[in-house]
Amino acid sequence: MKIKNIVVVVFSFVVVVASGQDAYISVTAEKGDGVYSLLRKQGIDPYGTYDDFIALNSENLRDSVHLYEGRTYLLPTPDSVSNANKAKEKAPILEPSVSYPLFGEAYSEVVIKNTLLKDAVYYLISGHGGPDPGAMTTYGGTPISEDEYAYDLTLRLARELLAHGATVYVIIQDKDDGIRDERILKMDRDEVAFPDKVIPLNQTARLKQRVDIVNELHKKHSGQFQRLIVTHVDSRSKGQNIDVFFYHHAKSKNGKKLAESIHNTFKAKYKKYQPNRTYTGTFQDRTSLYLVKKTHPAMTFIEIGNIRNGKDQKRILEPDNRQALAKWISEGVIKDFESGEIGPIR
Repeated sequence: MKIKNIVVVVFSFVVVVASGQDAYISVTAEKGDGVYSLLRKQGIDPYGTYDDFIALNSENLRDSVHLYEGRTYLLPTPDSVSNANKAKEKAPILEPSVSYPLFGEAYSEVVIKNTLLKDAVYYLISGHGGPDPGAMTTYGGTPISEDEYAYDLTLRLARELLAHGATVYVIIQDKDDGIRDERILKMDRDEVAFPDKVIPLNQTARLKQRVDIVNELHKKHSGQFQRLIVTHVDSRSKGQNIDVFFYHHAKSKNGKKLAESIHNTFKAKYKKYQPNRTYTGTFQDRTSLYLVKKTHPAMTFIEIGNIRNGKDQKRILEPDNRQALAKWISEGVIKDFESGEIGPIR
């Protein structure tokens, strides 16, 4: 997948726009990065005001998170954020929030937007971790690894699903990383398996550990709608640029439907936002993969790009792009749930 025009944002002028009782700073994006860098450049805390910015500019964003070059955006001011918070305190509590420390201090509070997924259980596994960093390469002379980017995307997806009322288990966890908004994600080896198990060095043992955890939880939630999503970053030859693609179990009707639902969401996004570019990502059965073959819930295995390819690195390294991927996947997940069935194992 190729997401264009996500580069450094420069603003040609700043004006003040009156909106209701609040005065907002208006900036015109000429050439730019994402929302986080925009807010930082204006001296605004991107973590405390991100949701306010999205709400102010929701109809003027690509993929719900990306800026359009040449368009004007409103920046949340301290007064507007303060007034909004006061209004929330006075108004009935329609959107309760829940704290999840695993997401890190900046993202730990999750606002429950609705209960679309309140009867669903999701198991999320990010590829590799612990003693196994997965695919590795360098970017700007700095080593980067698959497991860190797959984990960041998985946390973002978990946060999206939780905001819609789902029960979510993050199977591979790094208690001191959280969601990170840097391009270069520092490598470490301290990930554990849910709830706090040391990840084995042996590859087969690592995969079996994950299968056993998921299958035990699947048994615990017997009778509920359950799905598994595994996220990896591919490591093909350096020159190969790939789109996001999906695998499922050959005999799993529900797994195929989940993969197809997310795949169709990606196709629709490409058609809308990149009409001149053909989306070549596919969904297909690949039962030979250990996690696909051995886990009990209906599942999809997602490859989000080639970490060794320059074009794919833009998709993987840009934090706004990782957030867009998480939102697109969550939209496909919701569509799958709304048209889904609990069904037997697989």
